[in-house]
Amino acid sequence: MKKIMITGACGQIGSELVEKLRKEYGTDNVLATDIRKPTSSSGPFEVLDVMDAERMYELAKQFGADTLMHMAALLSATAEKNPVFAWNLNMGGLMNALETARKLDLQFFTPSSIGAFGPTTPKDNTPQDTLQRPTTMYGVNKVAGELLCDYYYTHFGVDTRGVRFPGLISNVTPPGGGTTDYAVDIYYKAVEEGHYTSYIAEGTYMDMMYMPDALQAIVDLMEADGEKLIHRNAFNITAMSFAPEHIAASIKRVMPTFTIDYDVDVARQTIAESWPNKIDDQAAKDEWQFQAQYDLDAMTADMLEKLRQKNIKHAS
Repeated sequence: MKKIMITGACGQIGSELVEKLRKEYGTDNVLATDIRKPTSSSGPFEVLDVMDAERMYELAKQFGADTLMHMAALLSATAEKNPVFAWNLNMGGLMNALETARKLDLQFFTPSSIGAFGPTTPKDNTPQDTLQRPTTMYGVNKVAGELLCDYYYTHFGVDTRGVRFPGLISNVTPPGGGTTDYAVDIYYKAVEEGHYTSYIAEGTYMDMMYMPDALQAIVDLMEADGEKLIHRNAFNITAMSFAPEHIAASIKRVMPTFTIDYDVDVARQTIAESWPNKIDDQAAKDEWQFQAQYDLDAMTADMLEKLRQKNIKHAS
C-alpha cells in the first residue's frame, strides 16, 4: 500500500483508520472520502456518495490510488429500521467500489462482521467456514458482500481482502447504531454518570475487540503475502468474548462505585442472540499471523483513562 483511498472515512472505523494510515504511510498518501465533510481534517478529503460510481472511479484515478478501503455501510440496528435503503447502500456501494478496484487494478479491503452468522450457525468456537443464514438485513448484506468479494477475486483477479469484525470498542468515536455498541456506551456512561442501563440482557455473550487491535489487523492483512492467503475475505478475528455483567465487573475493578441495571431492547437482543458466543480465529492466525494485544481488563483500563482525559479537556 502506497496510495490509499478510503470510503466512509467519517464513520466509527473509518475516522480512526484514516489517522492510523496517515501516520504509517504519510498524510498526503491517504485520501479520505465520505458523504459529509468532517469537522476537521488532517489531510486530503473529498465528498463522495458511494452510490455515485463515476465519481468514486474518478477520485481514485485522479488520486493515483493503489488501494481502496471501502468502509461505508449502514450498521445492524440502523439497517433493520430501513432495510431497503440498507440493501441499496450497502450492496450498491460495495459493487461500485469493487468495480473501481477492478478497473484500476487496486488492492481492496472491506470489512464483514459476526453479523454474517445467524441463529443456525454453531455458537461456540464458530468455524471460519460454516453455515451462514443471518436473519437481519445487515447480515444478509455481509454474506452477500463476502461472496461478491470472492467473485471479484476469482473471476477478475482483484486482490480482495477482508475480516469479520466482532463488536468494536473505541475511546475516540461514539456508538454508531450497532448491536454491540452497548460495550462502547457503557464506558462513556461509567465516566459521565457512574451507572449504565444495558439494552442487552445479562448472560448474552458476543465477541469484541478494542479498536487499536482492529486497525492493526487491517494493516497486517493488507501487508500480508497474498500467496499465503487461503481465505482472503472474511477472516474470523476476535480478541475477547463477554456478556454485559463481565464488562461491568471489569469497570468496577477500576471504579468500585460503578453500577449497572438492565432494560432490554427486544430488537437488538434478538439480533445479539442470533450471533455467535465465541468465534474461532485460527485461520487468521495461521495465514497472516493475526494476534490481538488487548484483553478485557487491559482495554477497560485504557478506555477509562482516555475517556477521563477527554472529559477533563471538555470541562476545561
